[in-house]
Amino acid sequence: MNAVEIVCFVCTIVLDTNLLRQIHSTDETKNQTPKTQHQNPKPKPKNMKQTYIIAEIAQAHDGSLGMAHAYIDAVAKTGADAIKFQTHIAAAESSIHEPFRVKFSKQDATRYEYWQRMEFSLTQWKEIKVHCDEVGLDFISSPFSNAAVDLLEEVGVSHYKVGSGEVNNFLLLEKIANTGKPIIISSGMSSFAELDATVAFLKEKNCEFSILQCTTSYPTKPKQFGLNVIQELKDRYQVTVGFSDHSSTIEAGIAAATLGAEILEFHVVFDKEMFGPDAKSSLTFPETTQLVKAVRNIDEALQHPIDKNDNSAFATLKQIFEKSLAVNKNLPKGHVLTFNDLEAKKPKNYGIVASEFQSVIGKKLTKEMKQWDFLTKNDIA
Repeated sequence: MNAVEIVCFVCTIVLDTNLLRQIHSTDETKNQTPKTQHQNPKPKPKNMKQTYIIAEIAQAHDGSLGMAHAYIDAVAKTGADAIKFQTHIAAAESSIHEPFRVKFSKQDATRYEYWQRMEFSLTQWKEIKVHCDEVGLDFISSPFSNAAVDLLEEVGVSHYKVGSGEVNNFLLLEKIANTGKPIIISSGMSSFAELDATVAFLKEKNCEFSILQCTTSYPTKPKQFGLNVIQELKDRYQVTVGFSDHSSTIEAGIAAATLGAEILEFHVVFDKEMFGPDAKSSLTFPETTQLVKAVRNIDEALQHPIDKNDNSAFATLKQIFEKSLAVNKNLPKGHVLTFNDLEAKKPKNYGIVASEFQSVIGKKLTKEMKQWDFLTKNDIA
């Protein structure tokens, strides 16, 4: 087979694959009830505040539109609220001089070429957004250039996520602020002094924004989580605070939710051995489902504080599990009780309650008692 025949053969396969996908999509559409945008198949319980959970794809799709759509379907099954992408326009955001953070790619000679390969067209981004709407996921993306913001405005992004490396990029922040959309700031590489400047800038623009505690380390080790910063950010800025995790574990997110993180973001991947810079810092989908379930349980627990001043709900159980005083040996009438004469036995209220044992020490028995008899107030004088 010569080169021309090979090209033709490949084109035929691609065309056939696309046709099959279109047919499959058409068949599914015929069999489904039309869905409105932002329809959520799992509405949040009324009167219950939930942690906003964002599953980040980033570049896990490796430039494949098909993989991007596969990730959308997979995320939708986990119960997450949103899916987050990154919108790269290489010519606008990078140059051939940008080094790799991790030299993972054997097919991209430069970081610039990698960003080029991660690009989608406006039409493709719109298809991605429609798919997210259909499965009830909020579509979020991180732009890395003003040009990317323009593109995302045409797509219809619901929130903007500002990556750690863009927190001091006030040119980009100005562009995003002018959209009027909610903004999520990741604080991974920023000091408080730098965050102070960014927060002041956003407040001056009357932006709705939140801040995520994040550590720019892949994967993040437990000693790098910075869970203490969650409350520090709340106290300092009086805004919604969350946690962006790169640990590749579920415990970091669970801990963050317990400590009051109202937004939780983490990378997801089909398999941690897949190609890409973030794969080993991501959660698999079984892990993601487990994390979402755990966080929802934590949400419910935090919305129902327990009043330890009122234990009336345990009255029946206390009758069963608490104990009454008894004697542990045969004792004659007139015997003076000591600590070594006593035992405590279930249930409660068949004798003097065990918590009052000190009140019977030194008292005389008014009658002979058999081993293991309950001790009542009528038995002592």
